[in-house]
Amino acid sequence: MPRFARQRATEDPTGFALVDVSPHGAREMTWAEVDDALNRCASRLIDAGAAGELGPDHRIAVYAENAAETALAHLGGLLAGASSVPVNFHLTAEEAEYIFSDSGSGVVFVGPETAERGVAAARGAGIATVVGWGCDGVEGVTPWTDWLAAGAPDDPSDDIVPRPNLLYTSGTTGRPKGTELPPTMFAGGGNMAEHLEALATGGFAVFGTHLVVGPMYHTGPLSGMRLLCAGIPSVILTKFDAEATIAAIDRYATETTVMVPTHFVRMLALPDEVKAKYDVSSMKLMAHTGAKCPVDVKAAMIEWFGPVFRDAYGATEVGTVCAISSEEWMEHRGSVGRSIPPFTAVVLGDDMEELAANIEGRLFFRDATGRGIIYPNDAEKTAASNPEPGLFTLGEIGYMDDDGFVYITDRFSDMVVSGGVNVYPAEAEQLLIDHPDIADVGCVGIPHPDMGEMLVGLVTPTDPAAPPDTAELAAWLRERLSLYKCPREYHVVDDLLRNTMGKINKRKLRDAWLAGELKTLAATVRPTDTD
Repeated sequence: MPRFARQRATEDPTGFALVDVSPHGAREMTWAEVDDALNRCASRLIDAGAAGELGPDHRIAVYAENAAETALAHLGGLLAGASSVPVNFHLTAEEAEYIFSDSGSGVVFVGPETAERGVAAARGAGIATVVGWGCDGVEGVTPWTDWLAAGAPDDPSDDIVPRPNLLYTSGTTGRPKGTELPPTMFAGGGNMAEHLEALATGGFAVFGTHLVVGPMYHTGPLSGMRLLCAGIPSVILTKFDAEATIAAIDRYATETTVMVPTHFVRMLALPDEVKAKYDVSSMKLMAHTGAKCPVDVKAAMIEWFGPVFRDAYGATEVGTVCAISSEEWMEHRGSVGRSIPPFTAVVLGDDMEELAANIEGRLFFRDATGRGIIYPNDAEKTAASNPEPGLFTLGEIGYMDDDGFVYITDRFSDMVVSGGVNVYPAEAEQLLIDHPDIADVGCVGIPHPDMGEMLVGLVTPTDPAAPPDTAELAAWLRERLSLYKCPREYHVVDDLLRNTMGKINKRKLRDAWLAGELKTLAATVRPTDTD
């Protein structure tokens, strides 16, 4: 066990270290239990790495819903010097197989919800070892407890070199791209002792119990979970539920968390009598990320919880590029903050000229380190993401006020941010165009009161006199693509407004759709997701 965690165990021997909260109840682990599990997990992975099973980059994949074991697999990998790859548990077996193969992972961890898909994906990727919890009877899965039992309970060496996670972002060309957790979000260090020292001295580590509510394949929840190695207890919600969240805050006196605006919307929608049942005054820092928070939602959350919010605007590829406190936000309502080192925000015009304050343009950032955005397995996309060394954009349109605070007004990239999750229309479009009843397709993001944005599929029919059944179309795509990547609505229209060069201007198409300027031949609305 890292010394910070051991010190906490000595100070509070009966206290919990790790809790997962599910609809079936709460499951608590002591520091001694966490110590044993982490050491044994690290031991098994160190042996696997020494045997060459983890490949040259020492990678493991964690393809599971939130659970205590999900955290332990990631942290055991960290202590073993492995780079863990968090895989979205909504992905189909085929989608997961691509990530397993592209990342070069050598061991896969699964939960009961992903076990069968994980085994199929691992077989396709040529991975022999699949370890799972709650997977009794699933052929090809080694039970987590049996796998741990074969590991040594001794502390792993402090001389092990830490490796950052490899995370996958959806792709503009239909395939997700791997990007290492950037230096701004990874504690680094030449060895594990230095890494854990840095982890224990910054950010959330100065506070108490951390609450994980988002899926742990996202950077925010993933980063928060690592605080366990710094002696900070963690409470993990297996699935987000608005009342369960504030109940956990009350019961465990949690002090920090990372959320997205959709979480805020759903918490605010609780009846007043439900909100009044729980004490949330323990919260000291609530970071929110994933999408710009609506002004009325942010104001209501500050009124409820107090000025404990920090907007962390950024992306998986680079980490946080702008930040703003509650007090600053009250003076600059609607801003996502000022850029933070090593980044400097600049607003550029169509000819890449820098624009003055309060003039809207494309929002870019200069990285003083020169790193910018890096995709290890895709040199072409890396080059396209950095028009100049260290200059990159997250695809937004906005402006800066006279004080340097950044405001987001629109997107110029196709990406849609739905419920804090990045969705690229190209993934759905490249499949939909293969449907025999579709002649052309364009997917756009439109405003949604709960999710922020939702993806809408606009298609033109092969035969205008016999438009496709959109319910059948939705089911057809769902068989081939993860649900969260699929449009929530499908509309058969007569035109997608391609220009003379044959290209679709997504902003123009979106605006025309919202203005009712496209003729609709058929439509269907898919039920709203609850996850």
